Amino acid sequence: MAHQDPTQSAVRTHNTSAQRDVLPNSDPTLDTSNEHHHRHLHHDALAEKGREDEVVYAKGTTFDISTIPDESPHDRELRRRYHPEEGGIEVGDAEKGMSPVRSEDEDPKSHTLSRFYAKYRIFFHLFIWLLFTGWWIAGLVLHRYDLGWLIPFLLYLAITLRIFFFHVPITIVTKPMHFVWNNTGVRFAQLIPDKLKIPAGGLLVVAVFLAGSFASPESQDNTRANRAVSLFGLLVFIAVLWATSRDRKRIRWHTVIVGMFVQFIIALFVLRTKAGYDIFNFISGLARELLGFANQGTAFLTSAAIPKLGWFLVGVLPAIIFFVALVQLLFYWGLLQWFIGKFAIFFFWSMRVSGAEAVVAAASPFIGQGESAMLIKPFIAHLTQAELHQVMCSGFATIAGSVLVAYISLGINPQALISSCVMSIPASLAISKLRYPETEETLTAGRVVIPDDDEHRAANSLHAFANGAWLGLKIAGMILATLLCIIALLGLANGLLTWWGHYLNINDPPLTVELIVGYICYPIAFLLGVPRNGDLLKVSQLIGTKLIANEFVAYTALQTDPAYADLSPRSRLIATYALCGFANIGSLGTQIGVLSQLAPSRSGDVSRLAVSALIAGALSTLTSASIAGLIVTDQAAFFTPTAGSS
Repeated sequence: MAHQDPTQSAVRTHNTSAQRDVLPNSDPTLDTSNEHHHRHLHHDALAEKGREDEVVYAKGTTFDISTIPDESPHDRELRRRYHPEEGGIEVGDAEKGMSPVRSEDEDPKSHTLSRFYAKYRIFFHLFIWLLFTGWWIAGLVLHRYDLGWLIPFLLYLAITLRIFFFHVPITIVTKPMHFVWNNTGVRFAQLIPDKLKIPAGGLLVVAVFLAGSFASPESQDNTRANRAVSLFGLLVFIAVLWATSRDRKRIRWHTVIVGMFVQFIIALFVLRTKAGYDIFNFISGLARELLGFANQGTAFLTSAAIPKLGWFLVGVLPAIIFFVALVQLLFYWGLLQWFIGKFAIFFFWSMRVSGAEAVVAAASPFIGQGESAMLIKPFIAHLTQAELHQVMCSGFATIAGSVLVAYISLGINPQALISSCVMSIPASLAISKLRYPETEETLTAGRVVIPDDDEHRAANSLHAFANGAWLGLKIAGMILATLLCIIALLGLANGLLTWWGHYLNINDPPLTVELIVGYICYPIAFLLGVPRNGDLLKVSQLIGTKLIANEFVAYTALQTDPAYADLSPRSRLIATYALCGFANIGSLGTQIGVLSQLAPSRSGDVSRLAVSALIAGALSTLTSASIAGLIVTDQAAFFTPTAGSS
């Protein structure tokens, strides 16, 4: 409603503008006939009582073209909405409890099923719970000792809790937890002076590291001397990052300390406890079975004998295509976002990072460096410098699920690969914040958001699976072409170096790229705790190959090259952890290309930060290798000597 100053004379004739010497304006809100005719300055419920003034709205007040089309007399749905007697359907009115208008394109049966499910949902859930309860009890009675009870129990517990909280608010659990935490942990923390909280936390973490590393007995080459070297190497990595930090005064030590602590606890759980080993062994078993399902598709397209050949082309690439398609299907259903969101919330809460950083760090081990950045696409243009650094560091610090199955098919131990991927989440957050601390105000501070990508959303499950198959085919093709070119280029470089080295009497071993980067990375292998029994140069060559070429080439050499066949179990395990990341020169182009496409205005910042993020990502992976060298006791259990063993 347009308001008129009561001090002015009431002009009842139409005047499109109350001002003189201005162009006429046809906006209805400027029409004096639409102004109030009663004299008052303020409106309240009493003043408005009994008045029937019609509200008018301004038109054409902006130059932007409206995204809402004008009403058309030929719009059948619109006509039926205003004339329900013609269409025989009810007009939606939430206040009257009537059903909303249904579009012609929607299936009436789907609404019927939805209403039926909503009405009897509790009976559906009760049936599912009883079904899994019977399954769990039967498994406990029949296969408690041969198949184990832990994994079925955890699955049954997850389903039970999910169904339970469909009908009961989760606050009945979270409120008591908050009450206990606020009256124990928070009050205890308040007793410690602020200046002593960080030093006390650091000392606590150091004590946990020492107790967890040196309390266990020695085994084979896993001596306390080797563990001490691994611990010393970890301290050296942290000291180097601190010395080269962009702003040492702005380092948030809480994030660094908690990140290293969580990384150590994950490794301790996997490498020292039977429950952790069983859980990750179960997950790795699922990954191995996934390879078998992909082999069925390969056998159908070729013959049953082809998957048994052990060729990379037919044994690894089909598994990548199938896995990517499966991931896209899980993403369409929302399961992947839910899982990533839970991980992100934990690290967001415990490590005090921004929501965007937590989401990307949690997603990188599952969907890869480029895809994880897509989850925060609306925020990329507004990320701070430190957040951009962290986004790239998370991608460099780990591998993607799409290539995880490929490495498992090569014979790399799956428990080591999966645990390294999970350890990379807190490691990348801690290392990045140590190398490039936050100095700006972040847009996603205080919240974890995974926006919906409506632009690329599939129409249904079949569409999502088909899109995933096409994406998997492109990823497999890229891996195939990259490996072919990189290995061929390394062969060319080695040929030239060997020829050149002959004139310098460098013949045994011949001068190669691997030999050169091996000597450059020799101190790194020593700091990781590799035994000084001839394995140092071999592990350093693998690390150098991974940094120069990529982890695919390094893992292939680890499993197939006779030169690495005699590596000790400890050296092989440390190498497995040290190679488990995308930190290589080729990935620089991938990271810069993806982020520059998502936010062209930040391409300059991305290019400036890329090398620093690459170094931080590589060091994140190496810290996981150091921690593995610290606490592993039965390294032979993680040793898979040949690809055929998988």
